[in-house]
Amino acid sequence: MEHTYRLVISCPDRVGIVARVSAFVAEYGGWLTEANYHSDRDSGWFFMRNEIRADSLKIGLREFSTAFSRIADEYAMNWTIRDSTVRQRVVILASHASHCLADLLHRWHSDELFCDIPCVISNHENLRSMVEWHNIPFHHVPVPKDPEKKQQAFAEVERLIAQHTADTVVLARYMQIVPPNLCAQFPGRIINIHHSFLPSFIGANPYQKAYDRGVKLIGATSHYVTTELDEGPIIEQDVMRVGHRHSVEDLVRLGKDVEVAVLARALRNHLEDRVIVHGNKTVVFS
Repeated sequence: MEHTYRLVISCPDRVGIVARVSAFVAEYGGWLTEANYHSDRDSGWFFMRNEIRADSLKIGLREFSTAFSRIADEYAMNWTIRDSTVRQRVVILASHASHCLADLLHRWHSDELFCDIPCVISNHENLRSMVEWHNIPFHHVPVPKDPEKKQQAFAEVERLIAQHTADTVVLARYMQIVPPNLCAQFPGRIINIHHSFLPSFIGANPYQKAYDRGVKLIGATSHYVTTELDEGPIIEQDVMRVGHRHSVEDLVRLGKDVEVAVLARALRNHLEDRVIVHGNKTVVFS
């Protein structure tokens, strides 16, 4: 993987943003290997993602950031710059279903996902052997229905996430509602996979709901988690055609293929800093 710095910007739209940023990068010898822009007319906001060859710059990342902050202040930018060689730490939460977790572990093991997975946390024990085969710590944290005990369980989940210094949390079919406190700690950094094409069939048992409705398309949606159930900014979606001959079990079986692909694409885009959240929407640069 080429060593780059990823400069990601969102700001109120105005004339001269691209020229100013490009001139700044060029001033320090920066070689752009990728440049993406989007102007949203409805909101009046501008979005930009640039990748800069690290070895082309005359200054280091810290000096670059300090110098660029003056332009950022002038244009009221929300911005980040990240070293592409620094792996994010991704803690995965899962429940009983194994397909999404297995797919992520395979892609990580095969170097398709550039990240570290410091641990997996689950409210069931059945996934332990698969996780530990990958030499990843597995933490079993049951989540009882009793409200007080559930609160204690999530306090332990939060402790483990903090202990493993997570940058991002992925809910790989984790069938529990994440408490508001955890959402507040990781805004735009908790990624969920919901097994329907949102906004259809929010909540539990979406395949049964889809079957009862007689849909001809089923899908999956990966989104950032907020305090509103299944209402967070959408990162990635896909669908599969089904028909009247398919049973609920068929929908579940077929839907798993869509779920794993959608979650993997969403996480990869997130890890590569291709997703910019704006309100309850996202700009995703391919």
